[in-house]
Amino acid sequence: MPIKSIFSMTKKELYNAVIAWFEENMPVAETELNYSNAFELLVAVILSAQCTDKRVNMITPRLFHDYPTAEAMASASPEVIFEYIRSVSYPNNKAKHLVGMARMLVEQFSGEVPNNVDDLQKLPGVGRKTANVIASVVFNQPKMAVDTHVFRVAERIGLTINSKNPLQTERELVKHIPENLIPKAHHWLILHGRYVCIARKPKCATCGLQNVCRYKKK
Repeated sequence: MPIKSIFSMTKKELYNAVIAWFEENMPVAETELNYSNAFELLVAVILSAQCTDKRVNMITPRLFHDYPTAEAMASASPEVIFEYIRSVSYPNNKAKHLVGMARMLVEQFSGEVPNNVDDLQKLPGVGRKTANVIASVVFNQPKMAVDTHVFRVAERIGLTINSKNPLQTERELVKHIPENLIPKAHHWLILHGRYVCIARKPKCATCGLQNVCRYKKK
C-alpha cells in the first residue's frame, strides 16, 4: 500500500512513516568508522570532521597501533601525530586537538572517555556533534548528533522546516523520535544522506521516501 501523501500528513504521521521505512529497509545502521573502544572512536570522530570515514579508516590502524590509549597519545607531540594523519583535512589542527584531548583525559578523567556530553565538550576538538556521537554510539544514550548529512536530510524530507542551525535540528528530531530509536536514527539519516540524499544531486528516483519527501514534492 502506498505511503500517504505528505500534503495530508501530520508531523507525527510523517515521522512515523519515515521511521517505519527505515526500520524495514535499514534495520542495521551503525557508524562506518572502524574502532574497538571509546578512545579509538573519539579519535576517529575528531579526525572525521570535514573528511570522509573512508579516509579516516585508512590512517587509523597505524595510529591506533602506536598510540592505543590516552596515556600513550598524551606522551606524543602534535608534530609526531601529524605524520600519522597528514592525509586528512586540517591535519595540523587535528594533531593538536588529539594530543590536547589525550592529555586532558589523562589529567582530568583518569584516562577514560567520559560518558556525558558536558564533560566530552570540554575536550579539545570535541564539539556538540562529536560529543553526541560518543554518547549515543558508545554509551547508547538518546543523543542526536547533527552533521551536514543529518541537517540536510531532515530539512529536505520535512522532519524539520527552516531549521537555522544544528542545535535547532537536534532538538526537533529528539522531540519527535522515540528515545530508544534516537541513536539508530542518527545513523539512518547520515547513511541516507551519504548514499541517497546526497548534497548536489539527490537520487530521488531510487529513494523509498520520495512519496513523503517535501524536497521531492517541490
